[in-house]
Amino acid sequence: MHKLLYNLSPETAHNLAIWALHNGLAPDYRESDDPILASEIFGLKFTNPIGMAAGFDKNARAINGLAKLGFGFVEAGSVTPRQQAGNPKPRIFRLTEDEAIINRLGFNNAGIEEFLKNYAASTAKLKTKPILGINIGANKDSENFYDDYLILIERATPLADYITVNISSPNTPGLRDLQKKEAIAKLLKDVLEIRNAQKRKPPLLVKIAPDLTDEEVFAITDIAQELKLDGIIATNTTIKRPHLTNISANETGGLSGKPLRDTATEIIRKIYSHSNGAVKIIGVGGVASGEDAFEKIAAGASLVQIYTSLIYKGPRVVRDIKHELAAILKQRGFKNLQSAIGTAGK
Repeated sequence: MHKLLYNLSPETAHNLAIWALHNGLAPDYRESDDPILASEIFGLKFTNPIGMAAGFDKNARAINGLAKLGFGFVEAGSVTPRQQAGNPKPRIFRLTEDEAIINRLGFNNAGIEEFLKNYAASTAKLKTKPILGINIGANKDSENFYDDYLILIERATPLADYITVNISSPNTPGLRDLQKKEAIAKLLKDVLEIRNAQKRKPPLLVKIAPDLTDEEVFAITDIAQELKLDGIIATNTTIKRPHLTNISANETGGLSGKPLRDTATEIIRKIYSHSNGAVKIIGVGGVASGEDAFEKIAAGASLVQIYTSLIYKGPRVVRDIKHELAAILKQRGFKNLQSAIGTAGK
């Protein structure tokens, strides 16, 4: 199935993968996770730290199938208040030689109403479900991005195990401006106030770009601490093009995969060091092996997410990363996952 998908155009392959996962055609790699991989983060119990990153299942249609692959958690979205088609096609490009993807999808999704219907239907069928997150974004044509996030927080809190505020996609013009110090402080303060007024109060995280300066990373880290935000996801895709060889390297959009690995890990290290480990981090960017996952955990991430490696290595990659990570933790003398967090250089 994986080889068949790879022979199709990237977006056709993605849509077919979602259809297969939705219709129960995914391979079943569920197993009892090694206890060394278990942890409790944000008040949530994870059987393993490997998650599905946002962007893959934008409309919450593939949650059941993704759960069968063995993920410890799945983040669906990004979802916007209203349906939008996204950017013109083609808008996904495989950079095979670089083990990377460039996408400029532009938050293509069916909108929050359809998302919540799909989300509720999927989770109702799960006997044992992974932790489920909802990643929220703004409509491209919104007069005020702030209002979109405030609307979505209120709608997402009844169902989400956690919510991620995505202000770092490079494919919605002006969105990354919300990462500036004053803008992000106001947005997160307002979003937290609405979250705190709800009956359910799922953990709230913010997803940041890998293209920020050190000053910007430290400012966001300080704001996260001041506001008692639950965590930061580091990082989204990059607009930079580091040492790429594929003919599609200069396509516009966000780059993910192996070329992002070291940059994302360095951002994690900076957040962890600047906050003395107080800010919880989900690390994402170039994770394709147990060693990659361990590097991000040792840099300061409590959990990690994958996306591009699932495209290149297929569904077995989740199981393989878990097995490799468990072996690494044991070989290096760690009693549990949490004891390995932030140990790089010690």
